[in-house]
Amino acid sequence: MRKIFFTPGPTELYYTVEGHIKTALNEQIPSISHRGSEFKRLFQQASEHLRLLLNIPDGFEILFTSSATEVWEHLVRNCVKYEIAHLVNGVFSRRAWEYSGLIGLRNEMIEAVDGSCSEPNETKISDSCELIMITHNESSTGVAYPIEFLKEVRRKYPKQIIAVDGVSSVPIPEFDFNDIDSLYFSVQKSFGLPAGLGVWIVGPKCIQKSEQLRKSGVCIGTYRALPTMVKRVKAYQTIETPNILGIYLLGKVAEDMLIKGIDQIRRESKYKAAVLYQTILDHPDLEAFVNNPKYRSETVVVAKTFGFTEHFINKLDNHGMVISSGYGEYKTQHIRIANFPTHSKEIVETISDLLSTVHR
Repeated sequence: MRKIFFTPGPTELYYTVEGHIKTALNEQIPSISHRGSEFKRLFQQASEHLRLLLNIPDGFEILFTSSATEVWEHLVRNCVKYEIAHLVNGVFSRRAWEYSGLIGLRNEMIEAVDGSCSEPNETKISDSCELIMITHNESSTGVAYPIEFLKEVRRKYPKQIIAVDGVSSVPIPEFDFNDIDSLYFSVQKSFGLPAGLGVWIVGPKCIQKSEQLRKSGVCIGTYRALPTMVKRVKAYQTIETPNILGIYLLGKVAEDMLIKGIDQIRRESKYKAAVLYQTILDHPDLEAFVNNPKYRSETVVVAKTFGFTEHFINKLDNHGMVISSGYGEYKTQHIRIANFPTHSKEIVETISDLLSTVHR
């Protein structure tokens, strides 16, 4: 039986990916030189399609890495000399905070209770902070900051660099790049692609800060120093041999999403999330982990199972539907269901109907 993956990443491949992989193999894309004109062409296409899809303005550069986790280190080395602030609301945002401490920076933590977000009036960050790191969509707990929160952070802290982790939400939120200076994500979640590629979007404020730090004698990295990466990307090149197949597939899927229409994809995402949450709210044996509806993630839906996680997972697996357990300390207490563009309205309705029939 062919399974359908509702896991929060890697997840079900976007429905056009299989065809694009076959084309890539036929055209020998994985074997082309990353210094040749063919690679520059597919790099340019991927960048242009992403720029249109996410409405990325001029002055922001699109860089490719091996993962979003890799970006944590590049960000702090290139954009922070002394102090960074992290908004922590789950395992992954806490892990980013831990990493900046390992590098030796003063790393301030503004922590929210799991399943909630910091309110704007509670977010007090010292003036000496150089960068504010925000995990927009915390896939360990299914909590997401409203876009309006980012506007408030920018209003309160206009001098700081604001970096947003959009790993499990891009391209669903409509980020305003006037409010942020950096956005990064991985492709194995909402883009429905094989893992192994990260995307780092950096604005002028990040680039200027890295250049200032380098001139002052601070080590901002070796071959991954931001000014060097930016210089290469302007010629549609990378520092190292990149994930050529991944970049090709990302460009193709971004183009497919443009053809379908990002507004339609976003409308469908809201509908599907509403269906999943209503199923959970109506279920006698489940409960939404995020109490406040305005903080509930559209893309990673988390429900409390009261210790019956394995039972729900096994029952759905019998029907070819693969969902995830809770993360970390919630492994046996939660289920997590991805709601990405690859999951059609019909298949989300199907898993919702099945979920409503499973009882402990």
